[in-house]
Amino acid sequence: MPDIWDDEQLLAALKESLGARQAVPPEFVELGKNAYAWHNIDAELLQLTYDSTNEHTGVPSMRSEPASIRALTFTSAHLTVELEVNEDSMLGQVIPTQEGTIEIQTRTGPITTIQVDEVGCFAIRPIPDNPFRLHCHTTDDSDVLTGWITL
Repeated sequence: MPDIWDDEQLLAALKESLGARQAVPPEFVELGKNAYAWHNIDAELLQLTYDSTNEHTGVPSMRSEPASIRALTFTSAHLTVELEVNEDSMLGQVIPTQEGTIEIQTRTGPITTIQVDEVGCFAIRPIPDNPFRLHCHTTDDSDVLTGWITL
């Protein structure tokens, strides 16, 4: 290290030190993402138990076109979340009926929180474009989470 620094040398040394400080090793980024993934580990996982698009009974139908509403049911040991998906919104109900909140989590955007009313109903408008999951918190302290949903 020189005893006397000119302005150019000092600025170059400062730039180098700031660049080294700002460069986060990829391993640290991966560890941070993995640690964050565990932040809701106490949430019980809701399993997709019904999807109306997978309904293949093999029985001829009287309908000439498919239904315009898609139905999804997610269940856990203590809670069920039913969704009806139409063109521009999702209507849902938490069973057994109770108040709470639903967090709509996407992989790329901020978390949106909506209220669940006293009969367990909620509406999501608009439907997220990206894969999303629902994290439900109820007044009886149930904490459940769906897997990633792509519509």
